Amino acid sequence: MLKIAYSHIYKHPLPENHRFPMEKYELLPGQLLYEGIVKEENFFEPKPIDEKWILNTHTQEYWTKLKDLSLSKSEVRATGFPLSKELVNREITILNGSVQAAEFALKYGIAMNIAGGTHHAFADKGEGFCLLNDIAVTANYLLENQFSKKVLVIDLDVHQGNGTARIFADNPDVFTFSMHGEKNYPMHKEVSDLDCAISDGTGDRVYLTILQSQLENILKDFLPDFIIYQAGVDVLESDKLGRLAMSIEGVKNRDASVLNLARSLKVPIVCCMGGGYSPKIAAIVEAHTQVYRVAQDLYF
Repeated sequence: MLKIAYSHIYKHPLPENHRFPMEKYELLPGQLLYEGIVKEENFFEPKPIDEKWILNTHTQEYWTKLKDLSLSKSEVRATGFPLSKELVNREITILNGSVQAAEFALKYGIAMNIAGGTHHAFADKGEGFCLLNDIAVTANYLLENQFSKKVLVIDLDVHQGNGTARIFADNPDVFTFSMHGEKNYPMHKEVSDLDCAISDGTGDRVYLTILQSQLENILKDFLPDFIIYQAGVDVLESDKLGRLAMSIEGVKNRDASVLNLARSLKVPIVCCMGGGYSPKIAAIVEAHTQVYRVAQDLYF
């Protein structure tokens, strides 16, 4: 059974002029149910994660400031969100969504989180709509509990997974692969185990050819027993922040490449949704929806 983390807390209220499309977190589950891709029993509601696992990745100083709402104005500004207790609760719920999804993936081969992919969060600070790094927390959870020995992070959001790269810079048990827009945010890139910078305007054919080559290169030196996939859809041509030129079909083929890789290796995979900023919310929801279609087709 495809298990999917979802909670109504994922849609946190923001000012009306805020550009982050929170609506997708309510619309996507509805679309999955409407199409019959999944049923109600496929969803599980995560609770806030135990503090132990936050501190296994993030520093005590940063976590204390975050939960006490004592970040400086510049620190809050870097996150892109107005800080509140509700927002922090949302973040720790999303964290456990990815962690619990990873546990379901160990059982079923694949699991998903409607949210997550908060790859800009560092151990000691938040950035770019990310307060805590669910990818890093999940990887550390798997390693700490000996559910995994080698975790591969495949980050295909249009923005580099800079926080994840920094967190695992000295950890040989986690391979970080980020394929992102060369001239896109963040302007200062961290060093992943493998970075692949893509030129503005890159379309389906070139993108997919590069991706396949890079995945093959990774497996020459690193054989994972678990994959965490950041499936951001801000690579779409319609995306306001993406600057690439991929179609919905191209994104579907991208996702199929990653899921087929995990299935061929017989390696569990957890997928988190990442970014998407197309002007029409329907385009964002459709782009996210198709990865669930691919998952059902390949695994169930």
